[in-house]
Amino acid sequence: MAPITEVEGRRVALSNLEKVLYPATGFTKAELLHYYATTAEVLLPHLRDRPVSFLRYPDGPDGQLFFTKNVPPGTPEWVTTAEVPRSEGPARMVLVQDLPSLMWAANLVTEFHTHQWVADDPGEADRLVFDLDPGPPATVVHCCEVALWLRERLAADGVEAFAKTSGAKGLHLLAAVRGSSSERVSEYAKALAVEAERAMPRLVVHRMTRSLRPGKVFVDWSQNAARKTTAAPYTVRARTEPAVSAPVTWEEVARCRRAEQLVFRAGEVGPRVQDHGDLLAPLFDRRRAAALP
Repeated sequence: MAPITEVEGRRVALSNLEKVLYPATGFTKAELLHYYATTAEVLLPHLRDRPVSFLRYPDGPDGQLFFTKNVPPGTPEWVTTAEVPRSEGPARMVLVQDLPSLMWAANLVTEFHTHQWVADDPGEADRLVFDLDPGPPATVVHCCEVALWLRERLAADGVEAFAKTSGAKGLHLLAAVRGSSSERVSEYAKALAVEAERAMPRLVVHRMTRSLRPGKVFVDWSQNAARKTTAAPYTVRARTEPAVSAPVTWEEVARCRRAEQLVFRAGEVGPRVQDHGDLLAPLFDRRRAAALP
């Protein structure tokens, strides 16, 4: 039987703590849970009130991976859930609102993915996102070049952008927006992706077609669709190493000359938070949320 731990008055079962999830580094499930517990202060605001999808990898990234959107079987009754709209009809999803529900979800061994809207108002997007995905031999260094262009272009429309690593090989740009549907945000993001391709045709592609992507950065605007999700800030990814989707400064983006400079593992995130706080905290300031042109 899994040991029971009390977390803020809730009983949470934590299982298989010694299991090695990342053989390349020896990183265990206990270390994963410790990471989420110690970064909860900055992670939880990015999950709270957002229906969460789980990419589960209970046997590590080399084992089976499966995506869970509906409330998983065995979810404790005290975990908050919400009914959300889907094209095939309403569904019920998990809301990770507090430390107990975060630790329960982390025990499932999961990446956290969120929509660009909150459960109380699924009709309005409050985030704009670009997923910059490099096609080899392009790397995150090339993503940084594209990110800097997009930052300036967004600023011209009064939209303030922030960056984080994808935790894989690319970069994510995020901005707080208001007064627009997911469809409108998607249209705007696509237009900027097309504009970026015209400005940097040797570097950027806005279409998902695989044959177009080698050596270029795919500016994925499609994750703004209401049904789509993006890896949440601070989530650990199911990759060879326990790399994190970590917020970065624009100075770090501008200085990046080697891909390794923008790889942050779970053990490195705590010190970064101590030094910088949450670099994405401005996303929660509604006074800085932009109305799209």
